[in-house]
Amino acid sequence: MNLKPVIFLFLLFSLVMLFGQQPADTLIELPVVDVHAEQIFRKEAAGMRESRVDSLVFMRKQNLSLSELLSENTSLFVKSHGRGALATASFRGTAPSHTRVFWNGMEINSPMAGMVDFSLIPVYLLDDVRLGHGNASVAHGSGGIGGSISMVNRANWDNTFNLHYIQGIGSYRTWDEFLQVGAGNRTIQWRSRLYHNYSQNNYTFLNRSIADLVNGEIVHPVDTNNHADYTRYGTLQELYWQPARRHIVSLRWWSQHSSRSIPRVTSYEGPQNANINRQEDTDHRATAQWDWYTDKGKWTARTGFARKDLTYTLKNQISGAGMIPVIYSTGRQNSQFVKSGYDHQFSENFSVKGALRLDHHHVETLDTVSSLGYEQTRQDASALVAARYGAGDYLNINLMLRQDLTDGEPVPLIPYAGFDFRPYPALNLVLKANVAGNYNQPSLNDLYWQPGGNPDLLPEKGFTMETGLLYTTSALKPFESLQAEITAYRSDVSNWITWIPGFKGYWEPFNIKRVLARGLEVSAGAETSLGQLKIKTTGTYAYTRSENRGDPLVWGDESWGKQLVYIPLHSGNFLIQGSYMGFSLAWQHNSYSERFTTTSNDISRRDWLYPYFMNDLSLGYDFQWNRLATALEFKIYNLFDERYHSVLYRPMPGRNYMLILRIGVG
Repeated sequence: MNLKPVIFLFLLFSLVMLFGQQPADTLIELPVVDVHAEQIFRKEAAGMRESRVDSLVFMRKQNLSLSELLSENTSLFVKSHGRGALATASFRGTAPSHTRVFWNGMEINSPMAGMVDFSLIPVYLLDDVRLGHGNASVAHGSGGIGGSISMVNRANWDNTFNLHYIQGIGSYRTWDEFLQVGAGNRTIQWRSRLYHNYSQNNYTFLNRSIADLVNGEIVHPVDTNNHADYTRYGTLQELYWQPARRHIVSLRWWSQHSSRSIPRVTSYEGPQNANINRQEDTDHRATAQWDWYTDKGKWTARTGFARKDLTYTLKNQISGAGMIPVIYSTGRQNSQFVKSGYDHQFSENFSVKGALRLDHHHVETLDTVSSLGYEQTRQDASALVAARYGAGDYLNINLMLRQDLTDGEPVPLIPYAGFDFRPYPALNLVLKANVAGNYNQPSLNDLYWQPGGNPDLLPEKGFTMETGLLYTTSALKPFESLQAEITAYRSDVSNWITWIPGFKGYWEPFNIKRVLARGLEVSAGAETSLGQLKIKTTGTYAYTRSENRGDPLVWGDESWGKQLVYIPLHSGNFLIQGSYMGFSLAWQHNSYSERFTTTSNDISRRDWLYPYFMNDLSLGYDFQWNRLATALEFKIYNLFDERYHSVLYRPMPGRNYMLILRIGVG
């Protein structure tokens, strides 16, 4: 199917409809977003569980990757292969490919692997991160059986000039550098961000995967995490223009290069000049957006492209020949999208929305050593209609229906129905509930990877129900603000895709007939003041039961009814931070229960990951001199030198340190 004529007609239709709207003579002010006091009872979000990362946490953790921010401050489970290495995130016991990720409205999930490597996304580049748990993802697209993550950049129309610089120096020869420059007025805003991260990443660890017998005692050696360095640098350019008060044009371009060596597993006992892994990632993403505010609604039109070049090599030293590649694999991804939608407010109590999106993906992969690879394209189209009704301060109802097409073939309709009920508006206690279906296509690697791809895979189908309570108040002393939310969910997924070792000698993807995931999510936050001492606390807890309930693949299959691999049953985090006369102190705690690495959940084997508790501490001082704002912060990661693994045979660092200097004007 050639998508170019369809895209052209779609853009033409959008422009005709836009110019067909006759604005009234009276000018209107654009809405102002207040990040500190969000409306929690909106008919557009009825039934949904949505959360976000606190703005103060954002400011303090700009030197981290998004994987670290999410694992420390949300209920998501982040599976990290090590410091600076691959990190994937999953909601509610689902797979990483069941988390849909958007950057300013553009989906950035890899069409090859279907997921996102969050270790490659610097927090510094983002202004806001919003999480849509479970069925809330239907509002953005299909495939987010677990949920969705929206990363946002926005203009500050009050800015005239700003200059910010951040320098971080840390353990293992780690250097972080960030520079931001921006200028503008009420009509146009420009902002440029540059960054560079480097780490030798050569920490030591007690290697429990290897042992020697010394005088009748088992002794584990102390090893160094060699061949683990990483470098990442890039830029984000933003331009915002208000040709009139009803219109905003936004242009964004994000370019990044990453190079990292992938350390060998801890069980490796071969020569030091063998099994040398390295991965290079080069990404370019750009979006253009036009928002038009009418008297009764808002038009939005977006378009953009993404390109990724990936190279992975595995080399061995050959005497007389040097380093010879055993694997030299390249991958190239090109994606384009267009999207347009209109949200119309018929009255204060009733609104409708319609949206249409078209995506085109082209992927090429090749291993030049084995001469194996594939080249494929995919075209996706999605249409959404939504109706929202609010009965005053008591009830909100949200109904959505999404229809997708893949390569011209329609998939089953994706419905959503949710409501919010507030029996006592003055109490600010909201009962939420929703039910929805979902649908996730296999990734191109699932279908065509050589060797191992399975073109006979069936798409995954999900059906999720959830309900919860949300409470907020600013009238409960001694708290200046208090918010708590609890959500229970049940998700039934058929044709779940998983990769397992096949009889041909390599891994292959298969469908599991059924996976049942259910659990609880709890979050709470509070702020209080004692004179000049300000204290803020946030915390989350997740109970996640995600089990294989499909037909056993073979007689005696021990995986039936067992927890899926790498999914902790219990996880949680807690942050308390205080500030007094420019000084600040913050303590971050994270906990994970045991995780299994085999489908049988056999704890008698070595292949399981024991529980661990992680603690970080930071001390900072902020001071202002005229327009110059300066902050100095000292961070201690893994305060109690915990020995732990996030992925089997991948070592994690012990206690380490980071010193950060922030300087800014404007």
